[in-house]
Amino acid sequence: MLAMKNLILILFVCTLQSCQSQNKSETSEKSSTMSTTVKKTDAEWKAQLSEVEYEVLRNKGTERAFTGKYYDHFEKGKYVCAACENDLFTSDTKFDSHCGWPSFDQAIKGAVIYKKDLSFGMVRTEVMCAKCEGHLGHVFDDGPKETTGQRFCTNSVSIKFVPATN
Repeated sequence: MLAMKNLILILFVCTLQSCQSQNKSETSEKSSTMSTTVKKTDAEWKAQLSEVEYEVLRNKGTERAFTGKYYDHFEKGKYVCAACENDLFTSDTKFDSHCGWPSFDQAIKGAVIYKKDLSFGMVRTEVMCAKCEGHLGHVFDDGPKETTGQRFCTNSVSIKFVPATN
C-alpha cells in the first residue's frame, strides 16, 4: 500500500512539472477589488461538491492530465467556477496548449485572485476564484505571445461550461 502511495505521489509530481514553466515572484494579490462573497464551512462544501471537486477546489488538488472534461473542449460560451458559478473565462480566450488541462490566455477581469505557491519545491502562481477562493490551477508565462503570453492551466473539475446563447 505504501509503494502504491509513493507511486501516485511520483506520478502527481511528474504531472505537475509538465505544466510548470514559469518563474513568477508574485505575492498574494487580487486582480480587482472584488471581495470574497461566498464563505462556507468544510461541511457545507463537502455537501455541495463531489469528492473530486472538493479535493481540487478546497484542498488544492490536481486532476490527471488529459482526463478532464474540458481540456479539448472548444465550444462558444463561458466557463464558471464549479463551486460558486462566478464567471471566470470566455471561450475566446481558450487555446490548446497540449499540456492536458484547459488553458486560457486571460481570466475575466476581477474573476480570479493570485497567490504565490511554493509547494513541491516549485515557485508557481496559484489561481483561485475571487468569489469563493476555490483552487482553479496555476498561471504560467508560456502562453500565446500574440495575446497575453499567459497560460492559465486550469483543472476541468474546477470549472463548468455555459454555452453561448444565440
